[in-house]
Amino acid sequence: MNDRPEEPKRRDNFSAELLGDGWVSWNLKDPSRFNALIEPLSVRLETPTPDGRPRARVRMVPERQHSNLGDNVHGAVSLALVDVALFAASHQFGSLDAGHSVTLDLSTQFVGAGRVGEPLDAVVELVRETGRLVFLRGLVVQGADDAHIVLSFAGTIRKGGGKAKPPSDQPAGA
Repeated sequence: MNDRPEEPKRRDNFSAELLGDGWVSWNLKDPSRFNALIEPLSVRLETPTPDGRPRARVRMVPERQHSNLGDNVHGAVSLALVDVALFAASHQFGSLDAGHSVTLDLSTQFVGAGRVGEPLDAVVELVRETGRLVFLRGLVVQGADDAHIVLSFAGTIRKGGGKAKPPSDQPAGA
């Protein structure tokens, strides 16, 4: 985890327990909020993309309460996981530094049914970061070697108030 300016705010609102094997908890301390419906969640940094962009994995384990009438993971649960994963991954990348951030857009393509009872992972990669925006994409996967693809996604976060970071492709002060 980073020690950037938003980190104390994160610790005030989210758990940040080391879970082993690089995993860190990512659960709201207020169980009356929406996130509690898909918790417990955990996040860890993954090997960067071949061109060096950061990548993270956000995990939940769906249970019966997350299922639809077909005994698969409900699509809304998968969408909620993706939305939360955009932020959890961005925090791990150090992309969210100050203030309240929001999802600007989220595009998903359902590819397969999610299976109840096994880890459901959103693997998120940073596409580009500007002073106010974070562009991300990824897959929601299950199974050995991420062989079962549930959905693909792309999303944009607008960073909250506070001093914006310089874009990742430009030096500070540019």
